[in-house]
Amino acid sequence: MFKKVLVPVDPAETGFAEDALAKASQIARDYGAKIHLLAVCPEVQSFVASQLPEGWQETEFQETAKILNQIAEGLDAPAGSVDVAVRMGSVYHEVIEEAERSACDLVLMTSHKPGLSTYFVGSNAAHIVRHAPCSVLVLRGK
Repeated sequence: MFKKVLVPVDPAETGFAEDALAKASQIARDYGAKIHLLAVCPEVQSFVASQLPEGWQETEFQETAKILNQIAEGLDAPAGSVDVAVRMGSVYHEVIEEAERSACDLVLMTSHKPGLSTYFVGSNAAHIVRHAPCSVLVLRGK
């Protein structure tokens, strides 16, 4: 089975990842897998960043890591089986790179129901499914 499961979490919409977190916890309990939670902070254009207070980016990373750590503590997974990472960039690119970097063998995520815009622009989940270096399990949101 899977040894390390990457679960991307949107810190602004943590409830959306509940199904993926529950399934990852089950895999960790049943098969002894590790869970790797990942949040991606969006890049801010330089002219916008210049108007933000000094240290804003470090504060954003710390607050995001705090959210992930709270989620990790609330999981029904074996002690020591969950770690967290925070990256900055585009979601699908950072998820793919983190899966490679941390040697994950499964990306487990939820996805919104596809809409018309998804067919023209493409969703993060679609990019991850096409380009991930490992298996991807996408759960549909309710």
